[in-house]
Parts: sequence; structure tokens; C-alpha cells
Amino acid sequence: MNNKERQELAMWAVEFAKKKGASEVAASIDNSRSSEVEIREQKIEVIKESTTNGLNLNIYRDHKYSGHTTNNLNKKDLEKFITEAVEATKYLTADEFRALPDASLYPTDLNKDLKLEDKSYNTVAPEQKIQIAKEIEQIALSKSDKIITATGGFWDSYSESVLVHSNGLVADRSSTFFGASGSVTVRDGDARPSGGDWAGGRFFENVPSAEQIGANAAENAIRKMGQAKIDSGKYDMLIENRTASRLLYMFMRPMSARSLQQKSSYLDGMLGKQIASPLLTMIDDPFIAGGFGSRLYDGQGIAAKKRVMIEKGVLKEYYIDNYYGKKLGMTPNGGSSSNIRFELGSRGFDEIVKDVKSGIFVTSFNGGNSNSTTGDFSFGVSGFLVEGGKIVKPVNEMNISGNAKEFWQQLAEMGNDPYKYSSWLSPTLVFNDIDFSGL
Repeated sequence: MNNKERQELAMWAVEFAKKKGASEVAASIDNSRSSEVEIREQKIEVIKESTTNGLNLNIYRDHKYSGHTTNNLNKKDLEKFITEAVEATKYLTADEFRALPDASLYPTDLNKDLKLEDKSYNTVAPEQKIQIAKEIEQIALSKSDKIITATGGFWDSYSESVLVHSNGLVADRSSTFFGASGSVTVRDGDARPSGGDWAGGRFFENVPSAEQIGANAAENAIRKMGQAKIDSGKYDMLIENRTASRLLYMFMRPMSARSLQQKSSYLDGMLGKQIASPLLTMIDDPFIAGGFGSRLYDGQGIAAKKRVMIEKGVLKEYYIDNYYGKKLGMTPNGGSSSNIRFELGSRGFDEIVKDVKSGIFVTSFNGGNSNSTTGDFSFGVSGFLVEGGKIVKPVNEMNISGNAKEFWQQLAEMGNDPYKYSSWLSPTLVFNDIDFSGL
């Protein structure tokens, strides 16, 4: 079944549901394929391949709402499935805010090519994927006799979907993804530090070489040898670009309409006010070619728009989904993020670290949480001690805690090195005088 046939089936499902008594209907049909291989000791440790097809049906009946899913796309069977779904919905409690988005919120131009699909997806042979994974493992193992184990991996996916709403939306999209990874464990006395690396993109040609991934995976494990706690105290904090999204994500839940409506957001009432250092400008950009989060519309069918969420530390927008937007009397603009990029600084990590007299370079977060209601947070971290502009030794089992309202005011520099293998294109972040708990 191709997307045109899926679209015809979704349109039929919507009309059939309306004939059976639904007031409004949203139907989506998705098809996805994926494969995964993992190599250890030059043997296949994991090999998976899967294909899924399914219809998701959202029924609105006199402001009563229900969601239904089936993998059976036979039209005769769907008649019974849809009839029962519509009938069951009438017994639910009415909610005046349950309705499809207003048709004015739907995209008007669905022809823009965001470069999300590699047309040669089916030409990448299984043997190629296995060979890449084998090479990653070989290269990683060759980097040190301290390495105990290494694995190499490769995965890919292909997805097609159509979305039809009874009040006018008919849309479809397709996307591909390819990724490769390495994982390494080293012997360090009684300890067994591990590290890894992964990279990929929408196109097969975006996957870096096995040499690069294997070498990075080995380096990320080896450099952890000798990890230890250090004394508690105030340190400047550098956050690795590929790790920074863990901190930045603490903005997302408080910026959501659901948190606002449920009074569980410390950002409630803060539109137009300073919530972070003037160095922080955060942009939601769904139109980046090949972006991991790029899209023309979200899962609710609401048109994607480029938006400045935080400008020079000032909160400019919230994420407003359809349901909670109606409850709040706010115009929905999409309830989820796409690609998040930032206004960058002028220096990369190597230049930044030279100016750090006493700091900790954080490369991973090991548990912890952030409270969207109060802004309080606590995270376990590991990384490296920086002294006199040089990385001195690895550290772990450290902890940072505080409140987002004060913490983001301590942001002192944004790097110019955005991490490209994520929808969060975050650069190196630098914070001054952060309290670390250790010994």
C-alpha cells in the first residue's frame, strides 16, 4: 500500500465514521520499516527487522472523545471496528474542549521539500550494514589494550504516514533515518568505565565513517579511566554540546499549555519577562533541511512555524496544543518542539576551555530530576576537572542542584559548536560559579 492508497483509505474511514454518528474525525495511517544489527567479537549479536502498519482513529461525538488503533486495514473489518468505536464514544463524558483544531491552523503549503527522505533507502544492502558495524568494533578494539569489550551497531528506519481530518486536512509525509554506533568498556583496576559514540542522519551519506565512530567510542571510554570524586565547591561549569540538551530540556514542560493549565509551571505568567541570561536565545525551527525534528505540521495537524521561544533571556512563547489551548483560551501553535537551535557565540570548546581557571567539564548526567512547578533541580554528573585552562583528570559521582530561575541567569557563554546529531542543536554552554557536591 502506497501513501496515495493510504490517503484514500483514511478519507473513507473518516466519512464512514461520520455516517455512523461521529461529529468530527481524525484518521492517520502509518507504515514503518526498521532494521538493526549489533556486532560483538565480529559475530552478529543482534539482528532485527520489523514492519508495522496501523490506523489511528480519533472520534469526536458531541464533544465526547475516544482514540482507537488497529493493525487490520481490511475495509470489511474496518467497518465493524469503526462502528463499534463511534458507538462506544457516546457513553463517555462530554468535554466542551474536545474538538479538532480549527481549520485555519492547518498548513496551506504541503509541497515544501525538507529533505527528510533518502530515495535510495532500499538500496542499502544488509551486508553493508553488517560490514559497517564490524568495522566499528574492529577500529574501537585497536585503540588500546585496556579495552575489554566493544560492539559496533547500525540501524535504519523508513516511515510513511497520512493524516486526514474531517474538517479539511489531508496531508502525508515520508522520512528515513540511518545511524551507526560504537560502545566500549575498558579495564581500570576494579572499575569498568564505558563510553560510546553514535551519529547518523536522514541520508545514508550522512553517516560518518566507521573509523570516526569506532575511534570516538574508544576515546570516550578510555578518557574515563581514573574517575573519582573531587572536593565539593564552586566551579565554572562547561557542558558538552551533545549533553547540553539534558539541561535545556528543563524548559520544555514548564513551557507547555498543559503545565500552565494545571498550575504546575514555574513559567506561568512569565511571558515577556527575563527567565535566563541575555546570552540565551532559543529558536524552534521546523524547516531545517534534513533536520531530525523538521516537519510541515505536527501530530495534531497544526502548521509548523519558526518561532523564537526565548529571546536574549526573555520568554516569548509557550507550546500551546489544541486541547489545553482551548481550555486556556489561547490560540494553539503546536504542543511539541521540532528542531531547537540557538544564537551562537564566537568560540568553540578548545578556545573556551583555555580561559577556565577552575571548572568542571560535564559530559554526562547520571540520573536526577527537575521540578516543572518550582524550577528546583538536582542532577548527578560526571566529566573532567579543568584547571589552568587544561583538562586535568576525569571526575564522577558529583552532583549539582539549584533552581532554574537563578541557574539560567548564571549562563556566561554560548559556544559556536552546535551538536548536529540531534533535534537539539545545542553548543557548548558555560556557567559561572556553580555549586558541585562531591567529597
